[in-house]
Amino acid sequence: MPPHPDVSAHYTSGTLLERLRAQLAAAGVDPDHPTIAALAPFDHFHGRGLEATQELAASVAVAADHHILDVGSGIGGPARYFADRFGCRVTGIDLTAEFCEVARTLTRAVGLADRVVFEQGTALRMPFADARFDGAYSMNVSMNIADKRAFFGEIARVLKSGAWLALSEIARGPGGDPAYPTPWAATAAASFLTTPAQTRQALADAGFAIVTARDTIEQAMAFAARSRAMAERGEKPPFGAIRLIHGDATAAMAANGTRALAEARIIPIEIVCRKT
Repeated sequence: MPPHPDVSAHYTSGTLLERLRAQLAAAGVDPDHPTIAALAPFDHFHGRGLEATQELAASVAVAADHHILDVGSGIGGPARYFADRFGCRVTGIDLTAEFCEVARTLTRAVGLADRVVFEQGTALRMPFADARFDGAYSMNVSMNIADKRAFFGEIARVLKSGAWLALSEIARGPGGDPAYPTPWAATAAASFLTTPAQTRQALADAGFAIVTARDTIEQAMAFAARSRAMAERGEKPPFGAIRLIHGDATAAMAANGTRALAEARIIPIEIVCRKT
């Protein structure tokens, strides 16, 4: 199945690295020598940013000799976080070539290129051998993929028996379709939301057993409230990834996302499961 052309185009600008370097410099960070902590407000491109990555990492068991897969790795914040926290190896794959290029540059800058690598390609047909990885995670990726069963099935193929998969995604709520644009899609044509129950069923169909599943609505609303309060005080919010990626479209995306969450049009969910 070929990748949807509009998906990569939604995230590509051709100037991402230059904009990131400028924003780092404005924050008083040397763009040539950033730390993982300095990059964190910009390189965790999913709901609640670093906070969600930390929670997801705490929900799984990772050893230093493990090789982990990041599906939809963006510019690499979570991959670098996992490698730094656990001492493991991480391979990321992302459809957007510019994301992969920037991810490699940042990974070299923080000295993790020996443990973290990135491949450009579709998650529906990954260039990896069967049963290669000890675990996998995917954060705010499945919304761009229509065939969830194929997506989860391809992840299952490259995982070892008994390996874990952790997901942090946006599901469809009972309130109807969200307004667009959103951070993951400019229009409904590139957005493929399913309900939490449908997501769990697709995982089961692909050979996964659910270990834990929850919605994170309260956490998302609390994070948004904290971010608004910081902005009102003149402080920089802890999450600048959407503005980095989408620039001037960020305000409309944020407004649509806030309204969709409040009206139960979207439901943020986290699921941990194991390949059976």
